[in-house]
Amino acid sequence: MAPTQPAPVAPRPTLEVVRRAPKVLLHEHLDGGLRPRTILELAEQSGYRELPERDPARLADWFAAGAARGSLPLYLEGFRHTIALMQTASALERVAHEFVEDMARDNVVYAEVRFAPHFHTAGGLGLDGVLAAVLKGLERGRSDFGVDVGLIVCGMRNLSAMLSFQMAELAVAHRTRGCVGFDLAGEEAGHPAKHHIEAFQLVKRMNFSITIHAGESFGPESIWQALQHCGAHRIGHGTRLIEDMTVYEGKVVSLGGLAQYVLDHRIPIEICLSSNVHTGATRSLAEHPFPRYFEKGFRVTLNTDNRLMSRTSMTQEYMLAVEHYGLNLEQLEKLTINGMKSAFAHHDERLRVIFERIKPGFAALRAGSA
Repeated sequence: MAPTQPAPVAPRPTLEVVRRAPKVLLHEHLDGGLRPRTILELAEQSGYRELPERDPARLADWFAAGAARGSLPLYLEGFRHTIALMQTASALERVAHEFVEDMARDNVVYAEVRFAPHFHTAGGLGLDGVLAAVLKGLERGRSDFGVDVGLIVCGMRNLSAMLSFQMAELAVAHRTRGCVGFDLAGEEAGHPAKHHIEAFQLVKRMNFSITIHAGESFGPESIWQALQHCGAHRIGHGTRLIEDMTVYEGKVVSLGGLAQYVLDHRIPIEICLSSNVHTGATRSLAEHPFPRYFEKGFRVTLNTDNRLMSRTSMTQEYMLAVEHYGLNLEQLEKLTINGMKSAFAHHDERLRVIFERIKPGFAALRAGSA
């Protein structure tokens, strides 16, 4: 009997192939993805004088250097500038519209973007006005560039539970205008998600969608609380779920009760490779748990988190998975479908994007016709 030949190894996709691939983005902060030139122009229009640089390239360098210090509080320092410039309806609409245009340029076919509306009322806008401006920009972008988009409203862990409840009410009130979910963001340590339980109870009563930042700067207990106290449908980051697994020689050999639950119930994990290193959620890409989650069959998705701060794009995040973890085109397609299955869009919209945009797009790439 002739010896069995090993299966051919699928070639790694090139940067150009990855650039052309359809992508889905679920975790990006609106105030963390501004274009440097837009920041400078908004500063000029508003008379803001606190920017550290006046050249777009140097300003981009400043944000990236400031964020890559291995600490979430340090990572967040740059947001004081972007938030300060997003205090008028015109600025908010512009930033939202440019977000969608950036997604189209990166071949993102569906994107969700999140922000905390209460940070944008210093210029006199009310909360409804803030949300209306962002939703108007997203809708114009959808019409202009053909990208399906949804907006997620954030509460903040370190602020009052009453404010989170107000943000939850705001999100639900705008669900027919393009708001698709509610999130709790901010520093985890010392700020348990269950302190905001009334906001999550409201969202659940209204049959709305929940994602929670958890397991980024605190351990598996934070993920457990997000799921079992707060009813999260997705987990933002989730890097420390690996602490509920036994890993031997780089392979997951057993799962704790929480990890098994996340796997069995197909809880999506919103992985952000670059920012997880920059914030210190993991020490390096080599130590990032993503390849172990992916190999074990968890429903992982790849995301950018903050494109300005982490100087990244969906193409770059996919390329990190290719270059550091050896993912091939089929595996990138799986990640993209994971993302769309996990989106807070309606079921029929998820199916439409998968079967009309994602699968045909990847088939064209495999056929060499894209």
